[in-house]
Amino acid sequence: MIECNVIRAIDIFFSLVILSVLIPVLMPIVFILKFTGEGEIFYLQERVGLQGKKFNIIKFATMLKNSSNIGNKNITLKNDPRVLKFGKFLRKTKINELPQLLNVVLGDMSLVGPRPLTQDHFEIYTLEARQKISQIRPGITGLGSIVFRDEETMLSNATYPKSKYQNIIAPQKSNLELWYIQNKSIKLYFLLILLTAVTIFFKKNILLKFFIKKIPDLSLSLEDDKDFSL
Repeated sequence: MIECNVIRAIDIFFSLVILSVLIPVLMPIVFILKFTGEGEIFYLQERVGLQGKKFNIIKFATMLKNSSNIGNKNITLKNDPRVLKFGKFLRKTKINELPQLLNVVLGDMSLVGPRPLTQDHFEIYTLEARQKISQIRPGITGLGSIVFRDEETMLSNATYPKSKYQNIIAPQKSNLELWYIQNKSIKLYFLLILLTAVTIFFKKNILLKFFIKKIPDLSLSLEDDKDFSL
């Protein structure tokens, strides 16, 4: 409990500091989004949070309105036609995720934790996994987010993207999230923040296995395009 309170205090402190420091960067983005694309600044999407409660995750708008009801719906592919021109830059640099710092301040999320999913994606996890994962705050980043940073490319190379997500990516991501919960600590919290920063500059996080040696093996090849037909 003490460790959870410490992490919560760190979450709030760093989120407020980062938001304050980045205001000069965030304001031009707000204006660009307002006067380009469809004029939307923020994108709100319902996700499953702590104790299974729903909340609206906040991101910079990068896709067409109602994109979750178009094409592959909640699965986004590399070079997805629903992604707006400026949105491609925001997604590639992960700048579109920065408004989630507001979710952290509000208590919906932590800086580090299992990635919050939409209800349909959350239900792909086993009942046991869902019960355990919903016991802690979801995070802006986490072990699953780092390992699957290039998820859009993985799905783009698949014959059946939805099937690949359900049968290969989701089960392994679930195992990574459960490993984080079992090994959660302040040290791991800061280490995952450091490794997240590394992934911004390097496509493959070569430091991940060096610093975290006991993470679950990815038994199913992520590069294998042996998909299951729907």
